[in-house]
Amino acid sequence: METGSRLAVLSLLLSAVLSPCVYAIDPKQIDPLLYEEQLLWVSGVEGYVNTYRIPLITYTHKGSLLAFAEGRKLLARDSGSKFIAMRRSTDKGSTWSAPSFIVDDGDMPDGLNLGSVVVDEEEGLVILIYSVCFHLEGCSPSSTMMVESKDDGLSWSPPRNLSIQLGVQNFAPGPGFGIQKRYEPAKGRLVVCGHGTLEGDGVFCILSDTHGRNWTNGAALKSIPFNQQKRPQDFNPDECQPVEMPDGSIIINVRNQNSYHCRCRIVVRSRDGGESLPIDDLYFDYTLVDPVVAAGALQKDGVLFFTNPAHEIHRVNLTLRWSMTDGKSWEDKAMQIWAGPSGYSCMTSLNGSSPEDRKYIFVIFEKGKKDYVETISFVKIHLYGGK
Repeated sequence: METGSRLAVLSLLLSAVLSPCVYAIDPKQIDPLLYEEQLLWVSGVEGYVNTYRIPLITYTHKGSLLAFAEGRKLLARDSGSKFIAMRRSTDKGSTWSAPSFIVDDGDMPDGLNLGSVVVDEEEGLVILIYSVCFHLEGCSPSSTMMVESKDDGLSWSPPRNLSIQLGVQNFAPGPGFGIQKRYEPAKGRLVVCGHGTLEGDGVFCILSDTHGRNWTNGAALKSIPFNQQKRPQDFNPDECQPVEMPDGSIIINVRNQNSYHCRCRIVVRSRDGGESLPIDDLYFDYTLVDPVVAAGALQKDGVLFFTNPAHEIHRVNLTLRWSMTDGKSWEDKAMQIWAGPSGYSCMTSLNGSSPEDRKYIFVIFEKGKKDYVETISFVKIHLYGGK
């Protein structure tokens, strides 16, 4: 090959590597726009659900969106009997199926608690993990439960109790999504993380290398003092959202239950597929001020997104932030999704290769005018400001 040809080929290769098109999203052009909003559930309107809470959302391998929530039958509190409510969209969130209930715990005094949804793309499964009798109010023991869908959320298996594999423990998954590892180590593994009781709190992960057929206990980051009553500002990591990074590590963004060290988020990293959470990789993210709440996180095409009520004390001001440095720093710009009362949130995006799928992320969150438990809202956000 002559020198001129070699230079031409080298130039093309460098152009491909350096081109912004290598990112499906060009981070420098991100300018989020709230493109569309719909209320998916409104508390207290049907007569058989007092309050909807704990919103989850996921993509499916067929390109649908599935939204979930707890339907708290009688009271707004965390214990009590509940449904798992679901809605499904096959047109990128423009329209949704009628609300349905995929799990009903009857009249249990301490019913189910959502929960974490994880997509197994290798086998086309959607798996939902939740707990029953978590608070041990009028029942015992607590159990970790699982249902799965093999047909894109149209039907669901009977509930399966995972306690025979995991042991009897108070484990509340998420709330949010679990991950299937796309990179080594442990490529293909399902990782679901959650928390324990207030006394025995901490971040705990469960793992499956068999597409959800078998589960084992993985990483544990325990509170201090563990299994003892907590005081204000004790170290007490709680609800959490794992996200896999391009280097194969798992970053877990964690609720700082007792505001230890700061009124902000705890971040911890696993480098072995969710088997350990070394204290050496823990830090406090002072930029992510937080009123002690479950938050959303999503990694999309090299950009890390985060949602929470951005306030040190009150659950108001739901805000979207983004980082181009894997969370080491956050862009100065931020997008206010809702100024008023807002609580838990969860994010997803479609995994297709079309330009449309690369433009949008989807956020589901608790929203109200006087109280954040009034509705659960879905928003579609255009990352390029509608361009």
